[in-house]
Amino acid sequence: MSEAVAETVAARFSELYGAEPHGVWAAPGRVNLIGEHTDYNDGFVMPFALPHTAVAAVSRREDGVLRLHSADVEGGVAELRLDELSPESDKNWTAYPAGVVWALREAGHAVTGADIHLSSTVPSGAGLSSSAALEVVVALALNDLFSLGLRGWQLARLCQRAENVYVGAPVGIMDQTASACCEAGHALFLDTRDLSQKQIPFDLAAEGMRLLVVDTQVKHSHSEGEYGKRRAGCEKGAALLGVNALRDVPYDDLDAALSRLGDEEEVRRLVRHIVTENERVERVVSLLESGDDTRAIGPILVEGHASLRDDFRISCPELDLVVDTALASGAVGARMTGGGFGGSAIVLAEEPDVDAITKAVTEAFAAAGFTTPRVFEAVPSAGARRLR
Repeated sequence: MSEAVAETVAARFSELYGAEPHGVWAAPGRVNLIGEHTDYNDGFVMPFALPHTAVAAVSRREDGVLRLHSADVEGGVAELRLDELSPESDKNWTAYPAGVVWALREAGHAVTGADIHLSSTVPSGAGLSSSAALEVVVALALNDLFSLGLRGWQLARLCQRAENVYVGAPVGIMDQTASACCEAGHALFLDTRDLSQKQIPFDLAAEGMRLLVVDTQVKHSHSEGEYGKRRAGCEKGAALLGVNALRDVPYDDLDAALSRLGDEEEVRRLVRHIVTENERVERVVSLLESGDDTRAIGPILVEGHASLRDDFRISCPELDLVVDTALASGAVGARMTGGGFGGSAIVLAEEPDVDAITKAVTEAFAAAGFTTPRVFEAVPSAGARRLR
């Protein structure tokens, strides 16, 4: 499959630019098993890579020109000059790859230009990190073509900087690290403070289980205000509690910490979610590492959804309907995943129940007058890599 995709993207590159690309790379989207909004609080997350990828055919240039084209966006080739790249000056899709080039050059890496053609199967706006996949695939290609010698976690850091500063979206480090560093058949236990990583075996098929992603088709945008409000609220909570980040509030001391916040009710809710969510990640890691029944993580996923819905308040009717309907139809666990206010939910289910759950969710959406959701299986897949 990857060879066929590489061939198609390379052929389109040749049509656009009149020469064969120097290489073709892929970087995946991700789904987060547990650990939501903890990444910008120095906490724990547990994503895994999807089989859906952004693919880039790329050639290096030496003349300070960046040419960009996407198979997924109407329009011709965009041409930019590297010495004119400026943060938050570009409100189009080109800001993501251009931001990576800007971040690499700002960090002192001698990138002198590139021709890039991109094509992605990561659903946009579904909370599955389509933007991170775009950033990471460009970063990996330039890392190889310009012999920069950067490791996956370093590329992830630069891609985060590109999105934070150049695009202007206050995202954490999880999405880019997952795209750059995940391994097939595993979930990535990531400490977002020191970027230490541990690959946790996550082979659902071996246990007769499946993990479904339900894309509600409700679009969200991280660069809009609500995400930033939650982040600012978390930072306020840390400041009021006298800690560097909410990661530093021990789970066992949560009640005492909340009482110290007095009448700051909104901040109290945000703090409670982050502290309990970090503890949920640690419980899931412990269960999966023990080799016991993976089904035991189901109730923890449900706890996580309740916390995101009631404390962090970033769910929506469509996401709640997925979770409630899936659980009523026999799912082992379910929760919203991603930034919130739309996007996707995940459903952990026994293999024989998948069709019935999918049917029930689809019918529930129709009855509620919602757009038909997109349902697909999430298989833990490989991180960013060179295809040819």
